[in-house]
Amino acid sequence: MKTLKGKGVSGGLTLGRIVHLVREKKREASAEKGTPEQELRRFETALASALSQLEAVHERARRALGESDAEIFAVHRMMLEDDDFLGAVKEEIKRGTGAETAIESACERFGGMLAATDDPYLSARASDLRDVSGRLISCLSGTAAPVLMGENIILCADELAPSETVMLDTSRVLAFVTARGSAGSHTAILASGLGIPAIVGLGEELLSVAEGAVAIVDGDAGELILSPSPEALDLAREKAGKNEKRKERLSALRGKPSRTRDGREILLYANVGTAEGALEALSGDAEGIGLFRSELLYLGRSTYPSEQEQYRIYRRVLEEMGGRRTVIRTLDVGADKQADYLGLASEENPALGLRAIRFCLLHPEILRTQLRALYRASVCGTLAILFPMITSEWELREVLALCDAVKRELGEEGARIAERVELGIMIETPAAAIISDRLAPLVDFFSVGTNDLVQYTLACDRGNRALDRFCDPHHEAVLRLIEHSAKNAHAEGKWIGICGELAADPTLTETFLRMGIDELSVSPPLVLSLRETVRSLDLSRK
Repeated sequence: MKTLKGKGVSGGLTLGRIVHLVREKKREASAEKGTPEQELRRFETALASALSQLEAVHERARRALGESDAEIFAVHRMMLEDDDFLGAVKEEIKRGTGAETAIESACERFGGMLAATDDPYLSARASDLRDVSGRLISCLSGTAAPVLMGENIILCADELAPSETVMLDTSRVLAFVTARGSAGSHTAILASGLGIPAIVGLGEELLSVAEGAVAIVDGDAGELILSPSPEALDLAREKAGKNEKRKERLSALRGKPSRTRDGREILLYANVGTAEGALEALSGDAEGIGLFRSELLYLGRSTYPSEQEQYRIYRRVLEEMGGRRTVIRTLDVGADKQADYLGLASEENPALGLRAIRFCLLHPEILRTQLRALYRASVCGTLAILFPMITSEWELREVLALCDAVKRELGEEGARIAERVELGIMIETPAAAIISDRLAPLVDFFSVGTNDLVQYTLACDRGNRALDRFCDPHHEAVLRLIEHSAKNAHAEGKWIGICGELAADPTLTETFLRMGIDELSVSPPLVLSLRETVRSLDLSRK
């Protein structure tokens, strides 16, 4: 018996036989490529075919999974219609590059910008771009889709594209496991919608597992158990029964208040990264959006998004949320979030460099455009604007002055804006936490970004796995800074939430609520589980 450990992205437990996904080898681009005009025609034909295929996949997903999960393929269509991506491909072809190579080059360029971030929502979009690029190349070369044989299959692959995932026959495929992949990918989201256990990131050793090997997939623990012993099989059956009961228990919490036993109401919101994320938040039964990462609108492209483009997206999110509070964070680039056109210079220590609000204050026209789009969209729902990386009172005052200027401009132009738009700041540095008493009177709320707060407080690069032993998110210094910020927020009658990874840590939920945290924002699939934890607590007991 051997156990491989990865990241469970869809819960449940099942027993089956390993079947490896075998794709037809990609055909090499023809050495005798046509003229640029001929290659452009080939590309346009393939593009039309790919868009037609996506329509069919979208419809299948809609029927099988519902409108929410099917929206993933609307994102894919947008990628295939993106002027920057298509323009890059066409420019390569005009320079004499073959169509297949031009697509690969554009995918590597734009996908690389996304994959380079350590934000799971952003980096996961790189796999979507690879999926649509692969579809285009398949349409050019005529490559056939892989065919699976057998029943009671545990599908094993290096990585699954979202379009491959939605086409799985769940009457035969009991679960899937991959060597690579991330928990924030669209493939992971689809796996949950399909209702089958799934694990990603099991490592390259997975690919050498023998075809037909008996295995247990434990999606909750993120474990693939190979050649299980009789004892392991008995334990698996017992756990499967408990998992089913837990699913039923969580499902019963839909629409129920997030209230502790002693009557304390907590807001449970969702973190999302795209307009489609609003549907994911609603599907997860979130009470609002606690963090909309607007930087995705700026990454993976070659020019800034226009005011009108941003307005349409913000409007869509607010309308989808139907009046629920929606917290949209302003542009947070720099450090690991890069795009060539932003003109960010290479920095020796980018985590301490020109990022987030610092970049925006040095380029106020960029922030002004985003604020105009946000305020114009504010009449479509309940908007709150969140400013990242504030460390000083003067920074905040400059930002607030710009907000006032934008509102005056829009008023003079006759544009409608909401009577009230809450303004808040991220507490993600020790500086912001320590002077939170000075910052709280100036804003409506705080949102604690625990990922960066841990990194900056403990002087640990959170992307450096060698520092895992030292980068303790439960460190007393981190918790004291959060508590200090909560006290100062409440002293001014302001609310405070947590949108970083610690919000989903059930071992800290009671600690945060006793500190006075009013809102917790997590990945949409975790909302019901967190609600169960909240409802189990009695804060009146010492």
